[in-house]
Amino acid sequence: MTTVKHYKGPVRADGTPIAVPKKVLKLQQTAKAKNKKPNRSTAGNIFIYSILFLVACAMAFPLVFAICSSLKPLDELFRFPPTLFPRQPTLDNFSDLLVTMGQSWIPFSRYITNTVFITIVGTVGNLFIASLAAYVLAKYDFPLGRTFFSMVVTALMFNGYVTAIPNYLLMSKIHIVDTYWAILLPAIAAPMGMFLMKQFMEGLPMSLIESAKIDGAKELRIFWQIVMPNVKPAWLTMIIFSVQGLWNSRASTVIYSEAKKTLVYALQQIQAGGIARTGQAAAVTVVVMLVPIITFVLSQSQILETMATSGLKD
Repeated sequence: MTTVKHYKGPVRADGTPIAVPKKVLKLQQTAKAKNKKPNRSTAGNIFIYSILFLVACAMAFPLVFAICSSLKPLDELFRFPPTLFPRQPTLDNFSDLLVTMGQSWIPFSRYITNTVFITIVGTVGNLFIASLAAYVLAKYDFPLGRTFFSMVVTALMFNGYVTAIPNYLLMSKIHIVDTYWAILLPAIAAPMGMFLMKQFMEGLPMSLIESAKIDGAKELRIFWQIVMPNVKPAWLTMIIFSVQGLWNSRASTVIYSEAKKTLVYALQQIQAGGIARTGQAAAVTVVVMLVPIITFVLSQSQILETMATSGLKD
């Protein structure tokens, strides 16, 4: 009879170890790690939490200041020294904004529809194209595959201002200027999403995909039911960046028809109306940043949870 030295798992009455599945051992280790208290003193905890509190206040200050400014009456907006919280909070800035937008010869709902359509279609298209391309680049070898990925990485180096003129000339050649495609095509082909998805997919073991093929799964089923759930942090992060970029897109250089303009463009025209519209400008700031913030708040908990539990090893 042989025994295993330093074995801390369950054993039989005769002293021989009992085999425990790896999944059960992993769950036990995770539970122990959660219950383990950090080896820090009370003073160390106070110091760390104080630093985190100060950083949180610094990051939340612009958001709080913008919301408070939108609730201030016009006389408080010009008060010096400025105050953070409004003394007489009011929603007049938002009601005045709605009145001003209602006086436009293009309905306010039209700007919202344009922006929502561009944001949803551009985000879904970018996620779909980038995910499929990243899956092929990460898990399969084919001629010029590395060269193509090197081009994608190189494209990350160029700012949007650098590529604005080449993009416009290309759109003009294919006659999509002053259409929704002038905004959607660059958003769908954004290289950042493909790079991010490929880096995450490379961490998935190839044995997982091969075992699915042995069980009879086709490529699309493997992609949607195995690969995509395991790279959830990547595509949630993509959604956040894509929604933020498309929602805040003015697109004034490629969209000329007033009926196709975005909400941000219309709001910024109001914002440039001078001193009399300072209150409306503060309300515009809140409206513009509202959707990206809501998207991040709804996604961030899932991103953190998935990043903590989606590690796979061969």
